[in-house]
Amino acid sequence: MAPGKLNNVRFAPAGADSFHEAVIERVKLYFEKNHLSPFANTQMWVKTVVMLLLYFVPYLLMMLGLAKGNLWVFFGFWFLMAGGMVGIGTSIMHDAHHGAYSPNRKVNQFIGYILEVIGGYAVTWKIQHNQLHHTYTNIAGLDEDMDSIKLLRFSPQQPRYWFHRYQYLYVWFFYMMMTLFWMTAKDFIQLVRYKQHDLLVTHKLTLKQAIFRLSLYKVFYYSYILVLPILFSGMSWYVVLFGFLFMHFTAGLILSCIFQPAHIVEASAFELPVIANGKKEMEESWAIHEVENTTDFAPNNRFLTWFIGGLNFQIEHHLFTGISHVHYPRLAPIVKSAADEFHVPYHVEPNFRQALAGHIKMLKKLGRE
Repeated sequence: MAPGKLNNVRFAPAGADSFHEAVIERVKLYFEKNHLSPFANTQMWVKTVVMLLLYFVPYLLMMLGLAKGNLWVFFGFWFLMAGGMVGIGTSIMHDAHHGAYSPNRKVNQFIGYILEVIGGYAVTWKIQHNQLHHTYTNIAGLDEDMDSIKLLRFSPQQPRYWFHRYQYLYVWFFYMMMTLFWMTAKDFIQLVRYKQHDLLVTHKLTLKQAIFRLSLYKVFYYSYILVLPILFSGMSWYVVLFGFLFMHFTAGLILSCIFQPAHIVEASAFELPVIANGKKEMEESWAIHEVENTTDFAPNNRFLTWFIGGLNFQIEHHLFTGISHVHYPRLAPIVKSAADEFHVPYHVEPNFRQALAGHIKMLKKLGRE
């Protein structure tokens, strides 16, 4: 991501009577006709309570020493916390930081602080996810969700090395490491990089201020998640450490298997900007680019939809980030109908197994071509 590169890339104008214009109008009409709010409803509030309990109840039981001497119960608590961590991240925090939980900005900000409680940092997350990923989806060098370590190749635009031939076998180890790396080093690395590209300006932060706040959040996180269990769970320090790692390995793998099949698949276009009149421009409009580089999966799996915060409806999420995920299943037919009418490819896999298989197939292809 070279300095100034963000400002140099422009998408083609949507134009009058465009796909984007049509789908926005039809979704707006859906909410008006059904007298619905696009924000969180009762179902979302109930889910919020459930996900918070899934994370904090096992933690409290562990702190009360109820797993003392029983490794199965102890690691079971950490496993449940991993599920709660995933649910909080994909449902509560995700909606809040997209401004989709409540029409009140302060309510969204308050709820969004749950990200710091589970070890993350809102500033770096918003820049990587909201600003870069959602604007420049699958564009190499701009979408940081694709820019990983040298051992992994997620785009045909990235350099290919001989070891990428085997990435579909070893990628799972790095997927398990995702949240652990995020909670320890990634946030600090990103702050330095985002400062170099003036991306902290919109958050009204200097690098010094951001690092100070981030450090306080990390001290708080590691104090309650590691130090307190070592002191009060009744288990040895190394058992607590293994439990902590087990939680992160589980959460990292689950989250990776949610996000990757939505974008790193054969159906994705992976376009790069072209030079036109001395400027870097995308040949398609932003909305069409998003649909072409995104895949829905398992639309009829109600439990999966509930647990992962509707992120199996990635197309709808990318087009309507300001709408709570609880509405995505009803919006999907509207979006698909508009896509069909405007001849925009709408990719969907019938179930999670096929979606994951499609991602593995793409990893193989990227390693060999």
